[in-house]
Amino acid sequence: MTVSLPAAAISVPAVGETAPDFELVNQFGEPVRLSALRGQNVVLVFYPFAFSGICTGELCEIRDNLAIFEDARATVLAVSVDSKFSLRAYAEKEAYGFDLLADFWPHGAVASTYGVFDAETGMAKRGTFIIDAGGTIRYVVVNPRGQARELAEYCSVLAGLDRA
Repeated sequence: MTVSLPAAAISVPAVGETAPDFELVNQFGEPVRLSALRGQNVVLVFYPFAFSGICTGELCEIRDNLAIFEDARATVLAVSVDSKFSLRAYAEKEAYGFDLLADFWPHGAVASTYGVFDAETGMAKRGTFIIDAGGTIRYVVVNPRGQARELAEYCSVLAGLDRA
């Protein structure tokens, strides 16, 4: 009998660490590389699935308050394990004005790098990383399944980042 042990969990990058670089395609199939966004703040939002209730509520709250992120010179990148085709339909339905990135194949690779991929369910956990203009992680939160994140926390962190 062969017993397969789960691979060691990759830990969530900590505040003060350099954000791991990645490149994923957005809902239009265009490549988006994190390191290409140096010089501006980035709010990296991992969410389980497009069209799901809590995820839609969280992303609509960001959509409805996008001016807060723009004022902080912050680019929002929302990442799920959905395909770019699903993400395009989702973005169009909800009128999202930010990139939805497909961590579809290899399935959840970027979420794994950030320590927020749940291999048992095949989805990303609700993890958010606020990355400053130099590429350093300034805020991390990973919420339990079913618990939405707080927009007020994002606003507080963004207000404290250097906008020069």
